[in-house]
Amino acid sequence: MAEFAPVEKQMAILMRGVEFGDEQTRANMEKELRLRLEESSEEGRPLRVYCGFDPTSSDLHLGHTVPLRKLRQFQELGHTVVFLIGTFTGTIGDPSDKESARTQQSLEEAMENARGFTRQAHRVLDPEKTVIDYNHRWLEELDFGGVIRLASNFTVQQFLARDNFNKRHATGEPIWLHEFFYALMQGYDAIMLDTDVQIGGTDQLFNLMAGRTLMSARGMRPQVVLTFPILVGTDGQMRMSKSTGNHIGIDEAPGVIFTKVVNLPDHTFRNFAELVTRWSQDEIDSMMMAMESGALEPQAAKRALAEEIIGIFHGEDRAKQAAVDALRMHEGAAPSDAPEFELSEEMNLLELMSEAGMVRSKGEARRLIDQGGVRLNGAAVSDGVGTLVAPGEGESVLQVGKRRFLRVVAAK
Repeated sequence: MAEFAPVEKQMAILMRGVEFGDEQTRANMEKELRLRLEESSEEGRPLRVYCGFDPTSSDLHLGHTVPLRKLRQFQELGHTVVFLIGTFTGTIGDPSDKESARTQQSLEEAMENARGFTRQAHRVLDPEKTVIDYNHRWLEELDFGGVIRLASNFTVQQFLARDNFNKRHATGEPIWLHEFFYALMQGYDAIMLDTDVQIGGTDQLFNLMAGRTLMSARGMRPQVVLTFPILVGTDGQMRMSKSTGNHIGIDEAPGVIFTKVVNLPDHTFRNFAELVTRWSQDEIDSMMMAMESGALEPQAAKRALAEEIIGIFHGEDRAKQAAVDALRMHEGAAPSDAPEFELSEEMNLLELMSEAGMVRSKGEARRLIDQGGVRLNGAAVSDGVGTLVAPGEGESVLQVGKRRFLRVVAAK
């Protein structure tokens, strides 16, 4: 019989960061979770907990890690975690945070993306304690009669009351029937996995509650649902998403992560600190107070945030190196991991950029130079033909845009 930590200790860990936007829902879910944990301790049976992730791309970003970290907490407390990859729901597209229809993908594309998802998820989850599953296994087998039976548990008014659908309906933006089916499919996942707990973002509450509705209709005990705040993207406004280009990927190079984090709008600091760091709430509150009093500069706080995030996913040594590289880049020097190009004869800058593979064509190189996006040894370049780089002049540093650097050295 498995032994578990005291229920109150588990509750303190698992309820941290939970947010519903409705106190009654929170009270109900807290009560149900405590009861499940008490039964789990008495029976020596771990809870079965899951979260689903649609593989709309091959990479996980920091927003994905918010529920992943909660899954890891369940694992560390001895419970069973299912990492569900939405290989079927991913072909439909979740409309929860969308004010327009989402582009659909094929099952083959979803399965290809799933491979990257799984590898990266194991950087947060314990791979030996994680059950991986795919919802196309049962959703592909669901016949039309089954879909009708699921749909009979909901009204059109319930769906139109959702904020995103309500906005689209008011403006005449199309709402496709298949988007209504998404909540039904996610609810069916809960039935097939027979879970005790499902977690997700606050934008997922309707879908998670749909799982409770369908489980009750099947005579099953409805799952507990726990929802967590949404991590904003690098724009500081919209939810982090690769499709909107405001994401920070956990597999991105440390230098790229560092640059993106220090360039975040200042007001996002608390959101990131509370959702994606290992810092205690007391530490975060102390930093916020210091920033408000002027004792801590926002840029210094964001540099600490960047080092913390890189340390989690790449290790402390690479986090420290990323901070050093950021300073070097600010001073016009190349980061430590910048590629090196050996120069055997004099070249103008257009030739060099093209030969080194920093641009796709000389035309692109000219456009970047005209836009002021190219620097040589820290100085902006205005003439790609007239600017020459010769071997034997020591190391030259070529910078294209904010993040691409090249060390140019004489051929040996």
